[in-house]
This record gives sequence, structure tokens and C-alpha cells, in this order.
Amino acid sequence: MNKIIKEIENTKIIPVVTVENITQGLHIMDALAEGGLPAAEITFRTEAAADTIRAMSQKYPDALIGAGTILNVRQAKEAEDAGAKFLVSPGYSDEVVNYCIERNIAVLPGCMTPTDILRALAAGLSMVKFFPAEPAGGLKLLKAFSEPFPKLRFMPTGGISKDNLMEYLNFPKVVACGGSWITKPAKENDFAAVRQEAENAVKLVCRWKEQG
Repeated sequence: MNKIIKEIENTKIIPVVTVENITQGLHIMDALAEGGLPAAEITFRTEAAADTIRAMSQKYPDALIGAGTILNVRQAKEAEDAGAKFLVSPGYSDEVVNYCIERNIAVLPGCMTPTDILRALAAGLSMVKFFPAEPAGGLKLLKAFSEPFPKLRFMPTGGISKDNLMEYLNFPKVVACGGSWITKPAKENDFAAVRQEAENAVKLVCRWKEQG
């Protein structure tokens, strides 16, 4: 679990991907890998999610491929069986978190309130998904959370883009950011644009590391 969290921290950006079919998913993963960002959170918003994770994981065994929008243990099991290395949920589910802890699976439950955070800390988690980041209050709220919860770290997702990515990464409590802007061109099957967005995102992270 800690190894995967460290990989997420090193990657800094986790592209959030919603796929319609396996072929589209593989094209997206090809583009991300070619762009220097072999990572993806495949959302369980379509029936193709589990099979796509399996196909991606088989083609790119070293890539950081996880599952998102995990709402229940059934989906968690499907994602695990498909080869997902980490699970992300939009909210806090005791059942999903407990299942992942028992199975030693890296899990990032969505937290938006102090109550959510207290539950995460009680479960022994050190990192959570801050979602929906921008609609919930963005960095202002995140910084407010960090005062009473100084040991917790966050992966903001929701409203993150190339325009505010650096601002989030500059906050020490932010381990990485999740974002869908990188793979948005895939909706039009423009995988070359996905590759370019991935390259641009990697350049932003490199620039941020140089500044740090």
C-alpha cells in the first residue's frame, strides 16, 4: 500500500479517465505512456471499466493504473481482480475502506468535511482524495483542513487543470492531483491531443520540481 502511495506522490498527476470501450482505453493509455505519464484512474462510470483496467494492466504492467468512482465493495473486488493498483472513491465508504485495508490495497476515499477526515484518520489513512476540490472551496478550504489535521495529506480532484495545477502542488499537504483535462480530447478520439496534454503536464511537474 505504502509503495503505491509513494508512486502516486512521485507521479504528481493522476489522469482521470472514463472509457466507453477497451479499444478506446488502450488508445488513451498508449497516448499517456507516449507522453511520459503512464498513469490513470479508470472511473467505474461505464460497464467497460474493469475490462479496460485488465487490458491496460496486461499491456503496461509497470504503469500506475487504478480504479475510480468506487461506490461499493462489489466494484472494489472487480477492480482488484482486474489488476487495479489503487482504488479511489468520490466519498467515504467504511465498507470500501475496510475492504482495502484488509486486502492491503491503496485506497483514497473522497473527503470534503471534517467528519470525513476524522473517519479516515480513525481508519489509519494518511492520505485521502479531496473532492470535489474546486467546487468545495479549493485551496482555501484545504489549507483550513490542514490546521486541525496536520498529518493528513491530500490528492485534490475536481476542477484541477493546467491553469491551477502548480498552485495546488505548491501547497505541501498536496501529494498529487487528479484531473480529467489531460484525457478530455479522447472523447473526440483525438489521442494525439491526449499525448500532447500528457507531455505538457509532465513539463509542468518538471518545472515545479526545479522551482522546489
